[in-house]
Order: sequence, then C-alpha cells, then structure tokens
Amino acid sequence: DDQHGTAVVTMAALFNALKIIDKRIEDLRVLMVGLGAAGIAVTKMMLAAGLTHIVGCDRHGALSTTRPDYESGEMTGIKRWYAENSNPDHLLGTPDEVIEGTDLFIGLSGPGVIEAEALEKMNRDAIVFAMANPNPEVMPEEAAPYVRNMATGRSDYPNQINNVLCFPGIFRGALDAGAPQITEDMKMAAARGIAGVVSDDDLSEDYIIPSVFDRDVAPKVAEAVVQEAKRAGDARFSVETGAFGTLSH
Repeated sequence: DDQHGTAVVTMAALFNALKIIDKRIEDLRVLMVGLGAAGIAVTKMMLAAGLTHIVGCDRHGALSTTRPDYESGEMTGIKRWYAENSNPDHLLGTPDEVIEGTDLFIGLSGPGVIEAEALEKMNRDAIVFAMANPNPEVMPEEAAPYVRNMATGRSDYPNQINNVLCFPGIFRGALDAGAPQITEDMKMAAARGIAGVVSDDDLSEDYIIPSVFDRDVAPKVAEAVVQEAKRAGDARFSVETGAFGTLSH
C-alpha cells in the first residue's frame, strides 16, 4: 500500500499533469525528498516511465556517488543503489539548494522541508506533489505563486494523491486475469487506468486525479490490469469464457 500504491497513484497524477503543460515525461528534471519505502517505489516507477534526471534527498541532502558517506562506504543498501541510479550531475546540498532547474518536486518526507520561495527556482509550469500528512512539505497556499500543478495527500485540498485509488482495482484485475504475479507493467497500466478516469473535458490544474469516491476508478483500473496481463501473456483466466488457459511463456 504505502510503497506500490503510492507509486501508482503518483504516476497517475503525473500523467495527467503533463497533459496540461507542454513537457515530455522523459525531459523532466525531478527532485524527490524522502527516500523511505514510498520514495524508492515512486522513483523506480519514474525510471521505468523513462525519466532519467532524478535527484533524491534524504535527511543528509542529495544522494550522489560523490557524497562523502558513499565514498567512505558508510552509505549502504538501497541508498547506495539510489546514488548509483540517479543524480547524473552529482549535485550536493539541501533540497532548497538542489531544486533549481527542476520541473517536478515530490515530497514523501515531513512538514516544512522546503521553503515556498525556493519553488521559484523551478522551471516554468512547475509541478509540486507535497504528500506528507497531515502537514505537507509546503502548504498549497504558500506554493501557489510559483506552481502550475499542486497536489497533496490531504482531502481538503484539490488533487489528493491517495494510494487507496489503486485498490481494489489492481487486485481485481489480477484475479480476473488469473495472473500469477503483479508485474511492474501492470502497475504502470493501473496508473494509466486511474489517470484515464479524468476526461479531457474535465482535466484542469485543480483536477488531475479522480476522487477516492469515484466509482469508475476500480473497474477502470481492473480493466487496465487485465489488458496488460493479456498483452504480456500472463493472463490464465478469461472473464468472458470463465475458462483457465495456459501461460504463453
């Protein structure tokens, strides 16, 4: 839930945010603040979607293979992997210092980790997903002068990125398909299924992600997951015929 659910719904919000601004996903420069389970999962989905310029910050600042704790061997495990697969420019510093020239800020950390004024250093049409709960990394009203698309984890602001949006649809789809596992491609399909619930006519800066009460979400996500399972040859059960088949590989 906290890992993959957050990643799927974050990607859904990003897909729709990019329909509003004139930027390609592969061109985005991203600052990720908070590298716990959710932050790692979101980063892996972004890499799978084609993003190549991601800088991740933990409590000690930006991760890089040039950071002293990496070079000394004190940085271990997933943080070491993160340093090796991100930050191609080897930036060092606090979030306020490395945010310059970014297009997307994602916060999965704690309240007030970045000053609203620092968002002015982002590129035009900035996207900010500040998802710490109950108090986000930066408050929407403070970020408003600098940001084109703003989302939080709270229900009292527009664009709530809530991991419940991918449930139960992702499991319903896997069960309907008789899939032996939930793959990364199924997760991406679920994200696109959530994004697709918001029609082009309804899409706006304040509506890039459907409500958790939208009854269309779960069926759309399930359908997207089934179609991906079929495409990949992972579907063993046909909802149409009620029959099990064999995997194609």
